[in-house]
Amino acid sequence: MTPFDSFITFGATTDLAATSAFYGEVLGLPLVLDQGRCRIWRAARAGYVGFCLRDSVSTQGVILTLVSDDVDGWHRRLVDHGVPIEKAPALNPEYGIYHLFCRDPNGYLVEIQRFEDPNWRGSGI
Repeated sequence: MTPFDSFITFGATTDLAATSAFYGEVLGLPLVLDQGRCRIWRAARAGYVGFCLRDSVSTQGVILTLVSDDVDGWHRRLVDHGVPIEKAPALNPEYGIYHLFCRDPNGYLVEIQRFEDPNWRGSGI
């Protein structure tokens, strides 16, 4: 069996234009496929996030975590774009991360974090 080549996490949206503005313009993720009612953006080398137009959205229990060494830079960018910050950048010693939280236009919780734990090997695998 061969390993997977990439992954896509899909969410629902009732407003594809606002979602596109958030992921494409605010976060600056490149749009890799527009299927009309669904759009997919590259979030990492082989990681993607996609949203499809639906009649309703349930965001309960969903956290989209984006990993970056520059959490403070992302905080400034989000604030500059008028994105309300739910939790300003802070160290979470329990998990060994430095992170912030905001919400996308659909209400999904978006976390931007940096691992402080030296055992994190995510980008080097």
